[in-house]
Amino acid sequence: MTTMSLDDAKVGLDGALERLRAGAAAWQRLPLEDRATLSHRVAEAAVAHSSSWVAAACRAKGLPEQSALAGEEWLSGPYSVAMNAATLAHSLEALAAGRSPIEASAVREVGGRTVADVFPTSIWDRLLLSGFSARVHFQAGNTPGDVLRGAGLAQLEPTARPGTSVVLGAGNITSIAVLDTLYEVFAHNRVVILKLNPVMDQMLEPTRAVLAPLIEAGAVHVVSGGTDVGGYLVNHEMVDHVHITGSSQSHDAIVFGPGAAGEERRRAGKPLLRKSITSELGGVSPTIVVPDGWSSRDVRYQAEHIATQRLHNGGYNCIATQVVVIPAHWPRREEFLRALREEIDRAPRRRDYYPGSKDRVAQARQHHGKAETRDHGRVLIPGLRPGDVAAVFSTEYFSPVLAVVEIERSGRDYLHAAAQFVNDELVGTLGANVLVHPRRRKQYGEAFEQFLGSLRYGTVAVNAWTAVGYLTATAPWGGFPGADLTAVGSGIGVVHNALLLPNTEQTIVTGPFRPFPRSYGTGEWTLTPKPAWFVRNRTGARTAELLIGFVAAPGWRKLPRLFASALRG
Repeated sequence: MTTMSLDDAKVGLDGALERLRAGAAAWQRLPLEDRATLSHRVAEAAVAHSSSWVAAACRAKGLPEQSALAGEEWLSGPYSVAMNAATLAHSLEALAAGRSPIEASAVREVGGRTVADVFPTSIWDRLLLSGFSARVHFQAGNTPGDVLRGAGLAQLEPTARPGTSVVLGAGNITSIAVLDTLYEVFAHNRVVILKLNPVMDQMLEPTRAVLAPLIEAGAVHVVSGGTDVGGYLVNHEMVDHVHITGSSQSHDAIVFGPGAAGEERRRAGKPLLRKSITSELGGVSPTIVVPDGWSSRDVRYQAEHIATQRLHNGGYNCIATQVVVIPAHWPRREEFLRALREEIDRAPRRRDYYPGSKDRVAQARQHHGKAETRDHGRVLIPGLRPGDVAAVFSTEYFSPVLAVVEIERSGRDYLHAAAQFVNDELVGTLGANVLVHPRRRKQYGEAFEQFLGSLRYGTVAVNAWTAVGYLTATAPWGGFPGADLTAVGSGIGVVHNALLLPNTEQTIVTGPFRPFPRSYGTGEWTLTPKPAWFVRNRTGARTAELLIGFVAAPGWRKLPRLFASALRG
């Protein structure tokens, strides 16, 4: 639709919405068992079309298909969709059998709050992501019984009249649009018209192929187009709900209108949009370094880890680390900064495919006197302090820009000051990362757990990147609760959440501090080598492709090749 006028497109869009209205009536009558079957078929389609999906994603981003960086597209594309759709199918099957999607043994009270262990859930999880785990914290007042009874969300009343949602797809990670569509269909019981972002026009046919089971059932329709098409759909009388993944500026333009007039309406709390909206909007994500007990090898490995958190997908991620927090008087401070500069420079060069990237990088250089231009046009801004007037604290650059903030504290005082800084001075609440030696975490004890609990972020990753939470189908994904239309922050509501858990607040992801076999030196009995998503992983694409094959048909015989590829990374 990007080549035709909006007037021409309107006829097709109106027809699609009419067909979705008819599809909603059919969906309303569809038993849970049949919905589960459709979700299984989506998972199978994601695997079956994975090669064409990755090829299209590489074309959209200017990546050679043979590049190790193509591994990013395997993992953040068909792999995450296949896992999510399969888990949703299991949740629907449990509901159809009269059970909760989550096992009662996984839900408990800790310190007066209800939590649930959502990863790992199988022997394959424990082997393929050895050492990784995820735990969901629920909003205050929710008991384990509330969680067990509420799991299922809209599928607890599957015959309720479905509404119609427009999903405005993201332009960076290829699975986002599909995952958002699945969540609208299954968590909210809505039929969906999905509009892809123009940056992702190459993904139109692969997306339709993967969602074909739901398209054929009349529950989903996929279109492409620009902001004019999106605006028409958002304001269409046959659309009841809007979901957007993007920036807070895009959200506010939809809700309040563009320009100065829209900003005035936002401040006055007078939205133009007269329908509900949910959103995932990114922000300025931090990584807090707790460096006590680190060796020189730890410094180098974690510098590579942080470079990945910034430069994965070229820096075009809503949870790409933008601010690194370190103690000002860390004895290895200069060693760490040197390693970080080297890793930024050594990361593979790639095309700046996302619109406006070079302009945003130029703005970062212009607004920060300490900015260093690194190789391939990347920017590092060292030597900042809490309280500085720095645009990097309040602007999501969505490009290869990274800042380092130094805090004049140590020990437990440093934990408190770091939490206060990221909570109060950085924009957004989507994700935060913490890097800490396991033995030092244990020594801090309850003080460290209180520190984690004080971080107002939807996902907090300890010795991992929050993107692991994104990839984990059973983990909810979204900003920390409390946003509203006038101060939307990182968005309203959650997505993914394939166990269909109610009233979630935060996901805590934990990973191994060191890769196998060095992990044994910290007392962590994990088999995970350097993760496949690291930007300098030499076998990332092959490992990810083998992982898709394993997802299609798990089996012990496939593990040796998979582990051998991973260990060569």
